[in-house]
Amino acid sequence: MKFTLSWLKDHLDTEAALDVIAETLTRIGLEVEGIEDKAAALRPYVIARVLTAEQHPNADRLRVCSVDAGDGQPVQVVCGAPNARAGMLSVFAPPGTYVPGKAITLSVGTIRGVESRGMLCSGAELGIGEDHDGILDLPEGSPVGTPYAVHAGLDDPVIEINLTPNRPDCTSVHGIARDLAATGIGTLKHAPLLPVHGEGLCPVTVDLALEPADRVLCPLFALRLVRGVTNGPSPAWMQARLRAIGLRPINALVDITNYVTFDRGRPLHVFDAAKVGGGLSVRRAQEGETLKALDGRTHTLNADIVVIADANGVESIAGIIGGEASGCDAGTTDVLIESALWDPANIAQSGRRLGVVTDARYRFERGVDPAFALSGLDLATCLVLDLCGGSPTQAVVAGAVPETERTIDFPWTEVRRLAGIELSRAEMTVTLESLGFHVAGSGDRVQVRTPSWRPDVEGKADLVEEIVRIAGLDRIEAKPLPRAGGVGKPLLTVIQKRTRAAKRALASRGLMEAVTWSFIPHDDAVLFGGGGADLVLANPIASELSDMRPSLVPGLLRAAQRNADRGFPDAALFEVGQCFATDAPEGQTIRATAVRRGGGTHLGGGRHWDGGPQVVDAFAAKADALALLTALGIPTGGLQVAAGGPAWLHPGRSGTLRFGPRTEIGWFGEVHPRVMKALDLKGTLVAFEIVLDALPLPKHKPTKAKPALALSDFQPLSRDFAFVVERAVPAGDLVKAALNAERKLIAGIDVFDLYEGAGIPEGSKSVAIAVRLQPVERTLTDAEIEAVSARIVAEVGRKTGATLRA
Repeated sequence: MKFTLSWLKDHLDTEAALDVIAETLTRIGLEVEGIEDKAAALRPYVIARVLTAEQHPNADRLRVCSVDAGDGQPVQVVCGAPNARAGMLSVFAPPGTYVPGKAITLSVGTIRGVESRGMLCSGAELGIGEDHDGILDLPEGSPVGTPYAVHAGLDDPVIEINLTPNRPDCTSVHGIARDLAATGIGTLKHAPLLPVHGEGLCPVTVDLALEPADRVLCPLFALRLVRGVTNGPSPAWMQARLRAIGLRPINALVDITNYVTFDRGRPLHVFDAAKVGGGLSVRRAQEGETLKALDGRTHTLNADIVVIADANGVESIAGIIGGEASGCDAGTTDVLIESALWDPANIAQSGRRLGVVTDARYRFERGVDPAFALSGLDLATCLVLDLCGGSPTQAVVAGAVPETERTIDFPWTEVRRLAGIELSRAEMTVTLESLGFHVAGSGDRVQVRTPSWRPDVEGKADLVEEIVRIAGLDRIEAKPLPRAGGVGKPLLTVIQKRTRAAKRALASRGLMEAVTWSFIPHDDAVLFGGGGADLVLANPIASELSDMRPSLVPGLLRAAQRNADRGFPDAALFEVGQCFATDAPEGQTIRATAVRRGGGTHLGGGRHWDGGPQVVDAFAAKADALALLTALGIPTGGLQVAAGGPAWLHPGRSGTLRFGPRTEIGWFGEVHPRVMKALDLKGTLVAFEIVLDALPLPKHKPTKAKPALALSDFQPLSRDFAFVVERAVPAGDLVKAALNAERKLIAGIDVFDLYEGAGIPEGSKSVAIAVRLQPVERTLTDAEIEAVSARIVAEVGRKTGATLRA
């Protein structure tokens, strides 16, 4: 929200300095984003007289001018403007001046052999107009040597505030002045708004063609015809204010509606009455109807959008933007002024769907003052009569102003209870009444009626906020929190601890954390087990982000491919976040996921003189998953690895991690080629996903102290075994059987060889394992080692049917 200081003072009688006003605005919640002071930027530019203007000796379109800038020392300037002439008054910029219209800093230069010590400027070069054809031609009597910004009234600072969505009352200069007046730095000006007594009835009828259930979409629609207007440029003061806040003046009728929108927060629209066919109708748009709007775009409408139509079709999108066909131009002589109320939710939804952002939409979707709808129509009518002439008719009003005021039972003690600040009742009463609230009663509890322009105030806490922000948060006494006795209890839940630990563990393995959208395209959701109707967003932020994600994998896969497309093929990404199976709370899970691509292995990737990097495979994803479980303190002794996984993983290059047949905790493997093709992925991609919510809870321990580190003093030893077993038997079954043969001595088992071919029966394979034995009490004898080996061979044979290879 932008406004100028002089505009603010039209509504606020104050002598406060600009910095005091800015500080006060921020203090009461209207944070000042910035202050633009054109007078400071244009300070070097002064009014000067052109003493002589001679033809340039070496250029037909240039003149050599002698300029008096007020110091009595003529300056030579080479000027190419066609209107440069002796005796005229213009604006001069000396060397060293920054020219905003050209984005250059002037210096003493030579143009076609003639020295030039400055510049005579056009309005476009100063950034205050669009006239490039000639230099500014000031009226006779303009004081030579005076700063041009001061003379032209450009020394009016522009203040921009960051307005929160809950403050629709401050989308107007008048509303901002009201808040400032409540602080005591000025007095709010109450200029009387006189009703307009028109002559005769408005000949254009209005029909609220809405179903009874839809009447909330347009509770009120008021219209007035003004005949015999002269639609020329708006006055200079209005144009200056509109330009200062970033609006382009168009013509008096349009400028009036824009001015009232910012001045009083009342959006209006004007129709050229000659271009309107018959009466106006407020209705839902028909599917497929179109409107060429004032922004030059043609919008396709649907039944969710409310429009204003006549016999010719749609003339305006309600509360958002008008149509080009009925717009006012220089030939407009009869004008229809419209002031209406629209449903904020519908305006916001329609504006987002159409992608149209206007000042009217900005205000209607936050909620305008319903009680000012008819007064705003009268105010706009008065401005039209003053600036354009004409004769008005009576207003035709369809619907009624809704009752929005509410009464709140408010105990004064709430301010002390909620804010910890002690204020007198008199001060609190004055604050509320200054903001427009009506306070009735004189005891400990009062009845406070909210004004029509404050739909955000709904209860006692809102009133406390109003009182405290005006009083000042600096008046709240700072007090230390009481120190709790004893040892504090843990604040983080198990899942919160595991989320943090998972991020640290995955980052330590060389993976980079990514944060992807929680919303993914519908087709992606279907590929990864989602896509249900209950997870489709009703109002997505983008058409392609339509569904809540059932997995973190699709977002990471696309992120890895984007990196590869930009020259970073060896991606290694992880994310810990929420996934959604249903729209119920129990359907939401926290998962830890990682994706590796190309040469993005744990050992790193990239080109090297000794050969290319190792390409990732399913075992790289498995290693990441097991490392994560170990870091989270999950015992992996009873962890089972079953072949295969979800449909998005390669069926022969994936596995499922589980504790028992029913408790699946995650999966890992290579991405399925079908998914690669659907997502337009290239290269080799592997992933794992662990459901943190599915992990077993840690056992309660009486102390958090770690057990003493027990290291054996005896030399470990290793024995290799090669077993012949049926091809269908997983190697993991052999490892598990061997481990069960002697749990006290076996410290680890590794598979180091797999062979099929000559010497191995058809349908069988040879699996070689290395068993590491770690004595803890004494050195093992040869007989004890042989006994352990025999037990391993026997247990593996009993569990898997394997025999020791000859």
